[in-house]
Amino acid sequence: MRIFAAIAALILITPSLSAAEQLSTLGQIKQTGKIRIGYRQSEPPMSFRDNDGNPVGYSIDLCTRIATAVKAKLGMADLAVDYIPINSQNRFAALVENKIDILCGSTTKTLSRSELVDFTQLTFATGASLMSLQETPVNTLTDLQGKKVAVVRDTTTVEALKSALKETLTDAEIVLADSAAQGFNMLREGEVAAYSSDQVVLIGLLLTSENPKRYGVSEKVFSFEPFALAVRRNDADFRLVADRVLSQLYRSGQIVPIFRKWFARFGDNIPSAIAAAYQINATPD
Repeated sequence: MRIFAAIAALILITPSLSAAEQLSTLGQIKQTGKIRIGYRQSEPPMSFRDNDGNPVGYSIDLCTRIATAVKAKLGMADLAVDYIPINSQNRFAALVENKIDILCGSTTKTLSRSELVDFTQLTFATGASLMSLQETPVNTLTDLQGKKVAVVRDTTTVEALKSALKETLTDAEIVLADSAAQGFNMLREGEVAAYSSDQVVLIGLLLTSENPKRYGVSEKVFSFEPFALAVRRNDADFRLVADRVLSQLYRSGQIVPIFRKWFARFGDNIPSAIAAAYQINATPD
């Protein structure tokens, strides 16, 4: 009897897991009837708000298709999609703390970040570059000598930029911004000589600006940035749904109209690095 009493007492004092901790992502979506998509608000063409304030972009289109697949997987008649704004500082914490179910935007997949979250198949490939004003062009890193350059804090571009400046013996002051919008505004107001980010994001900011002809984006890149969607760690079932959607898009060629929808203004052909990423990640079902 004493043994049973001790076990009962232990059960009473052991903290119970919350409903969110007990359920997988798919189980939680099934229970709540909604999927929560975290997205960056000012990183066109990957994810941003349109003129009506709606989340749009290349990554948003991918996540929308994943939501459709989740709905079919769970056999749900209806599935609400909640778009939750996040930023470079809180995006991974939002996943870890169960505030979003998938991180949708321009997130570089790295091994160190994989200690915090899991990543899907690759969705894009680009590299860090520089944007400047046409009247004072910055085409190479050495053009930044003695000048200021803005970059969004807590991004892979920060370390890549520091390393590239050191390698080229360029003495430039790095100014940290809280968002792409803030970094771009620093450039527009002349507070910095350049704004550094993923080249595809820089081109998107240029094309969606009020005066695109005022800005220029360097053709040179100084890093390799493989993009992927992020999900919570150790949730293989949900990640598999996302991977199946991406692989199917790549295998079937359905990714082509999605790509052209958001990148046609950058050029008619899919760059070889991105085409290779699609082919490599077209995993058979």
